[in-house]
Amino acid sequence: MNKDEILALFDTWNNALKTGDPKKVTALYAEDAILLPTVSNQVRHNHEEIEDYFVHFLAKVPEGVINEANVRVHDSLAINSGVYTFTFADGASVQARFTFVYAKTETTWEIIEHHSSQMPE
Repeated sequence: MNKDEILALFDTWNNALKTGDPKKVTALYAEDAILLPTVSNQVRHNHEEIEDYFVHFLAKVPEGVINEANVRVHDSLAINSGVYTFTFADGASVQARFTFVYAKTETTWEIIEHHSSQMPE
């Protein structure tokens, strides 16, 4: 797996957001994934909790753009961390730091850890 392929995993995730279907987004996460979301104080520990977050997040009609990406690949793990910006249907936007940690399964890469925190300024 090369860096471009890992960067493309964000596009897959962002395209899942665009469907408006929280189940499609959640399906990209491992069953035991952890989500530390941008616009919620609750840590999400499983698909049920992750899907609940995306029900509310997708209602805002988000679209993400990566401003800075830093990809590292280590055997069956890959990390992409940096800065992204979301714009919403109401014209609002939020810039956040992110880290996606992916684990390789037999057929695909799954998100096992996703941390996103709004920029502090």
